[in-house]
Amino acid sequence: LSIYFRPEFGATAGTGNNNFAQLRDAYADIFLPFLSKDKEFRIRAGQSKVPFGFENLQSSQNRLALDRTDGINSAANGERDLGFFFYYTPVDTRKVFKSLIEKGLKGSGDYGMLGVGVYNGQTLNVAEANDAKHVVLHATYPFELPYGQIVQVGADAYRGVFNVANGPIGAITPTRPDGGNINDERVGVHFVLYPQPFGLQAEWNWGRGPELNATQTALQEGSLQGGYVQAMYKWNDVIPYIRWQEYNGGKKHRTNSPFNVVRELEVGLEYQFSKSLELTVAYAWMKRTDTQNAPYPIRDGVVIRTQLQWNF
Repeated sequence: LSIYFRPEFGATAGTGNNNFAQLRDAYADIFLPFLSKDKEFRIRAGQSKVPFGFENLQSSQNRLALDRTDGINSAANGERDLGFFFYYTPVDTRKVFKSLIEKGLKGSGDYGMLGVGVYNGQTLNVAEANDAKHVVLHATYPFELPYGQIVQVGADAYRGVFNVANGPIGAITPTRPDGGNINDERVGVHFVLYPQPFGLQAEWNWGRGPELNATQTALQEGSLQGGYVQAMYKWNDVIPYIRWQEYNGGKKHRTNSPFNVVRELEVGLEYQFSKSLELTVAYAWMKRTDTQNAPYPIRDGVVIRTQLQWNF
């Protein structure tokens, strides 16, 4: 048995108050020695990352881009939820997961070669709003090519019912079928060629979920799809990258689940001073829906950002 607890301090809240604390992770890993003496099987119980996709499982330290992409992260905003997850990772595969992190190759960590779980589905630190639970399946496999490059491929799926909140759009408040309970389901695939020195990372997912209809008068179930392709090059302690992302579908964790259109190209560079200190500079051209302010216009813009991150 091992226990992990991690709060978060100083994140920006919607109220404008920048000084508060919230819970990020609080879970126990329960190993099952009657199945394997090498800790190959475990149950993770509590609030933890939902094992869907590759990028969602990466920590900020192991992710090149500053933000996760809309197409993948919209599956589980905040990446975490309250649930039970069963993971199986053979010893040899666990060694590969650990080696990728230690070498600075931007791995995801060990969330099982195979995983299955049941979780609330209302996203991080949000009270459960219905009796339905989400079920997730996760499969990923890293392997080494004859010339030393490491490739990882995988697939994921989840299904559940998400409860969407509604709010006024001008003089109209969209109606909610079945009290806002709408089917929420996706399948996704991922491919990673780890940067030794050239790397590629790509994910895509398809599904159905809550969305605001075209006339903005009612919530409904609609189709969605999105993902990204990223290229990178590891030159000693410097890793430049370029990433294209797109998404078409509802943003379920926002009020009214507005239909979100995202087209974004980002170029950036990360410099690792050491394993505990890194600097990232990124420039992005974007076209995306303003999902926070009704009537949810599509905006164009450019943004340059820098981030200095230290880990201890």
